[in-house]
Amino acid sequence: MRSNLLEDDVRTVLSEALDSEDSSLTVVNPSRETLSELVSVLDEHEDPPAVRLLAENRALKDEMGDFIVASTAADLVEADVLELKILEDVPNHSLLIGSESVVSLIDAGDAVAGLTSDEDAFLDDISSFYDDEWDRADSYSLRTPAMSRVMDTLESDIGPETAADFEGVLASLQTARGDGDGLDEVTISLLVAAKNGELLYDISKWGEDIGLASKATFSRTKTTLEDMGLIDTEKVPIDVGRPRLRLMLGDERLQSVDSDELASVAQGIIAS
Repeated sequence: MRSNLLEDDVRTVLSEALDSEDSSLTVVNPSRETLSELVSVLDEHEDPPAVRLLAENRALKDEMGDFIVASTAADLVEADVLELKILEDVPNHSLLIGSESVVSLIDAGDAVAGLTSDEDAFLDDISSFYDDEWDRADSYSLRTPAMSRVMDTLESDIGPETAADFEGVLASLQTARGDGDGLDEVTISLLVAAKNGELLYDISKWGEDIGLASKATFSRTKTTLEDMGLIDTEKVPIDVGRPRLRLMLGDERLQSVDSDELASVAQGIIAS
């Protein structure tokens, strides 16, 4: 990638940068939008180069607060496609450093420019500088389980119908934060479990076992959803111990929708 780029969005610039590299790419100080788009583009790329990402700690925390971004990033980390480190001294620029060129990203609102230089001395200097920064930087630890593990264990531990509904809900969402910009992963898990009549014990044990959230978080979220009328529960007696709770969808508006509409209807009920 040796010429300047002017594209409608950062996703296209990132795609071209990844296509032009065979081995590795270093991404320095991306914006929050660039960070999340990078994860998405990497996930969709057939043969991506290894990407080293140096980003501000706050930006990483904010974007990894979205379950969809974080769980996809975790898959990429496990596949040795992506490595995340914390940038302490944050520069004013955002860079894509490849083997033959360096691109400075400039967001112009309606367009994104990639100003490219392949001048050997400059490329050597900038590569050497950020190699040293990379060596000094602390790794960023993802606490979200990989999406592939979430889906595989949900299917094996809970059931294929619940796993399919979980996937359908995620596909209908642009973000999964639970802060007003989408339902979070625990809420989604409980809703699809209720759609399929699963036990609270089973879905919360699954979530805790894979590191999604604690049983206490599942229990608190269940109570909140129950108070809102989104889910109901019924007691199921067992041979030994206290009865367990079966989850059911509470509001009739939820009971008749498919998984791809479940989130939007639930959010509408929460907002009303």
